[in-house]
Amino acid sequence: MSEEIKHECGIAMLRLRKPIEFYIKKYGSWDYGLQKMYLMMEKQHNRGQDGAGIAGIKMNVEPGNRYIFRQRSNRANPIKEIFGLIYEDIEKITAAHSKESNSASFVKDNIPFACDIYLGHLRYGTYGSYNIDYVHPVSRENNWKSRNLVMAGNFNLTNVGEVFASLIKLGQTPVDFSDTVTILENVGHRLDEENERLFRHFKDQGYSKKEISPMIEKNLDLVTILSKASRDWDGGYAMAGMVGHGDGFVMRDPAGIRPVFYNIDDEVVVVASERPVIQTIFNVRTDNVIELPPAHALIIKASGEVSVDKIREETEIRKCSFERIYFSRGTDKNIYRERKKLGELLTYPVLKAVDYDLDNTVFSYIPNTAESAFYGMIRGLEDYLNQSKIETIIDKRKTLTREALETIINRRPRVEKIAVKDAKLRTFIAEDAGRDDLVGHIYDITYGVIRRGKDNLVVIDDSIVRGTTLKKSILKILDRLDPRKIVIVSSSPQLRYPDCYGIDMAKLGDLIAFRADIELLKENGKEDLIKKIYREAKKENQKPVEEIRNLIRELYKPFSTDEISAKICEMLRPVEIKAEVEIVFQSIEGLHQACPGHTGDWYFTGNYPTPGGNKVANQSFINYIEGRNVRAY
Repeated sequence: MSEEIKHECGIAMLRLRKPIEFYIKKYGSWDYGLQKMYLMMEKQHNRGQDGAGIAGIKMNVEPGNRYIFRQRSNRANPIKEIFGLIYEDIEKITAAHSKESNSASFVKDNIPFACDIYLGHLRYGTYGSYNIDYVHPVSRENNWKSRNLVMAGNFNLTNVGEVFASLIKLGQTPVDFSDTVTILENVGHRLDEENERLFRHFKDQGYSKKEISPMIEKNLDLVTILSKASRDWDGGYAMAGMVGHGDGFVMRDPAGIRPVFYNIDDEVVVVASERPVIQTIFNVRTDNVIELPPAHALIIKASGEVSVDKIREETEIRKCSFERIYFSRGTDKNIYRERKKLGELLTYPVLKAVDYDLDNTVFSYIPNTAESAFYGMIRGLEDYLNQSKIETIIDKRKTLTREALETIINRRPRVEKIAVKDAKLRTFIAEDAGRDDLVGHIYDITYGVIRRGKDNLVVIDDSIVRGTTLKKSILKILDRLDPRKIVIVSSSPQLRYPDCYGIDMAKLGDLIAFRADIELLKENGKEDLIKKIYREAKKENQKPVEEIRNLIRELYKPFSTDEISAKICEMLRPVEIKAEVEIVFQSIEGLHQACPGHTGDWYFTGNYPTPGGNKVANQSFINYIEGRNVRAY
């Protein structure tokens, strides 16, 4: 999208299923797994650039030796930094022991991050500061291996306060009020319970404490641990973790909001947030990369055994549609097709906006992530033109000359590369006017392809969230080409409601569709409705969470989608530009037609997949009315 929003973290996990000797012999080096982790994280850098981290566990290590390794960064280029630091330490050791550096026994005993299981994370910060403490993986340490816990995830909970309070009731004193720490301590508590249960079980059978530790490790019931820990969670999550002795797990929320995929073969078990990452790096076919079912966990035992187990009751499946529109990389075959379909379904609304005048209209896209939708839109326009050509030829078949036929056949949509994004500019000028001028130069444009005062210019984008970049930059830049009309096309519907499952869209006042609706209510003498919903929302949020309704929907009912689109256009159109401006949005029906497997559309419809979403929506409106610029959860 032309305006950045922060969102959707990424996870990567790798479990080596063979001894290190195997990888040295087959691939020529012990660090096969570490290199694959680097690639998986780099291929998912689109999912998080505020921080990155990797942890690894070395199994069967003698007491007195380090067996858990972790490296994190919250600086610029964090992936590069963490792997640079890892290999800096490795190179110091191998340089001093060059003859032994690829010996399996030497590597196991001396090389840091020569691990059996790895967990990596890419972070976009949706909570708290950007302090290194918030960068995953996070850890909970203990002298007993089976009580050590390392976790990372792509998630947000709407009820983190309630989960935090439950830990307080248990007598805990969590070090921070954040979903990350709360989840870690929540799972850690259940891990402790399971350790204690198994300890008592084996103690009663007469085993010694030393004998009991490996027995606990072997018999640890991760399914029960995860089921108990997550039973009160309300939110979207794809969470992964490792226990100190080598067990690993990945779990997914019951509605399937957050995505996660895996592949298993004789050599590795690999997990990632996106399917193409696994396909590309491990050279496997699409069918061999499996989507983890909602409400299930992938359990990887230290023994190498793997299972997929149900940990929660399934709910209605509501996979995030924004993953398809924008967040995930478009190299997934299904996502590519869906994005093209989103563009194709906008063909006739776009034709209507330019009065079907294709001869005097130029088509383009901003930014690069809208390219697939652009191809779909052009395909739709070509189909329309082909049908038009057939009808014209049939109607005029008796009088057509060769020249006239060539003119008809040669008609095609005019496609041009209009805008190019320059390197990101830092807004270091304090004054608003100076900062706006900087923003106005984020994009450069191609001159000479628009006939001044004659051509329409159609530009497709993924979505329009806040509209800030449109107003302060894009529309002004496009107007320099002097088009007769500018049509901005959004491949997604109007974003009307806050998100609370991992996307940084938690404040209603940030959404241009909501602000447009509020302006329309005020202009049409319906301010009493605003006050009424505010009063009712405060009462509604006092109910048990499962009974709470999303009252914000009532605010949109007085106006049609077209009326709100027109108001958005009016609010975003800079007063100084000369061109007429129109904004065309995808329909909800079009979204569902293009992305039938991803029905999570709450940011467009207000139909939240968990009860906590309704509470968050109401609270976000309450915050807006009360002038509190804070998250609603």
